[in-house]
Amino acid sequence: MSPSPSAAAAALPTAQIHLLGPTPLDDLLALQQRLVYESSGRSDRTATILLCEHPPEITIGRQGSRIDVRLSDDTLEREQIRIRWLNRGGGTLLHAPGQLAAYVVLPLERFGYSVGEYLRRLQNGLEAVADELHLQRSERPGRRGVWTRGGQAMFVAAAVKNWVSYFGAYFQVDPDQRWLHGVATDPNEGSEAVSLAAVLRRPIRMTTVRQLAATSLSTALGCERYHLFTGHPLLARTMIPPSDSSAKDEARAG
Repeated sequence: MSPSPSAAAAALPTAQIHLLGPTPLDDLLALQQRLVYESSGRSDRTATILLCEHPPEITIGRQGSRIDVRLSDDTLEREQIRIRWLNRGGGTLLHAPGQLAAYVVLPLERFGYSVGEYLRRLQNGLEAVADELHLQRSERPGRRGVWTRGGQAMFVAAAVKNWVSYFGAYFQVDPDQRWLHGVATDPNEGSEAVSLAAVLRRPIRMTTVRQLAATSLSTALGCERYHLFTGHPLLARTMIPPSDSSAKDEARAG
């Protein structure tokens, strides 16, 4: 007996994309850990992608160091910027409004991916966004992320727990330049990040990059369809500016 159309559709790799707007890092990390736990106990092939912005905060990954932080202690205290060490790949990142964060919770085994294959697909998603923006990339063989002549504009900062991915990628859309100068984001070259707006030399809307990230990441991760949601039911503090709430709950695309 062949499976019913509904059962066949349910078996397709699917991405559930949640547009969260500005979200405190602590709230996002708690939500992410809950989703990783729930994903490890399911049997479907569903990836969850959380797209958001964070208030100013510095995080240091496994390839980063405290010496990457160039902001003075007085500036950190005055601006109330915390430094956090996180169990993720990548170096040191300063999160701030104007940076798009993409957290990907994906069950690797159920998708049939090794860790290396997942990272390759994540990288492909970033490069697809860059190509859609007509961004001239500067190649860094063997390294993840997207560089331009001005510096690194997109970052892969992923982790895996119990064969479920978490964390993911960051896009420097148009954050305040003073923040970008405050952190050396490249652990090899000691260089700073650069914004997409500065490289493209034109204004760029967060909604544009967010839509490109949603579609490009879903495709690169092998999801044959995706669904867009505004907010997340498990996130108590979801704050989306009214002018930026273009997506409707459970709007289907792809």
